[in-house]
Amino acid sequence: MAKKLVYSFGGGAADGTAEMKNLLGGKGANLAEMATLGIPVHAGLTITTEVCTLFYAGNRKYPPELAAQVRKAMARVEAVMGRKFGDPENPLPVSYTHLRAHETPEHLVCRLLLEKKKNTTPQYTHLHHHY
Repeated sequence: MAKKLVYSFGGGAADGTAEMKNLLGGKGANLAEMATLGIPVHAGLTITTEVCTLFYAGNRKYPPELAAQVRKAMARVEAVMGRKFGDPENPLPVSYTHLRAHETPEHLVCRLLLEKKKNTTPQYTHLHHHY
């Protein structure tokens, strides 16, 4: 079985816990805990800190199982939020964060995903007024 590299949260459930701060980072672990406790948080996903280690150990290549795990987690986020990533009619607003001073592989994945979906940018202006 492939190593778990992506953890989902939201909709009253989470794959991670508050005790997993070394793996999920402080924000990822706390969001997982809040979701588990039933505190309303937007659904999301956390790419583990281990991906950075694997990226550099693997000659600057992402682990082969990462893409499928991100797709699965994004499908869960879309289902919980009732929106579709990249859909010009009902786009899923996405934000990302990282806590390092330099760009990490996780940051690059998020930036590239968002860059790919530029066609939905005009719809975010409309969404801003509804949140």
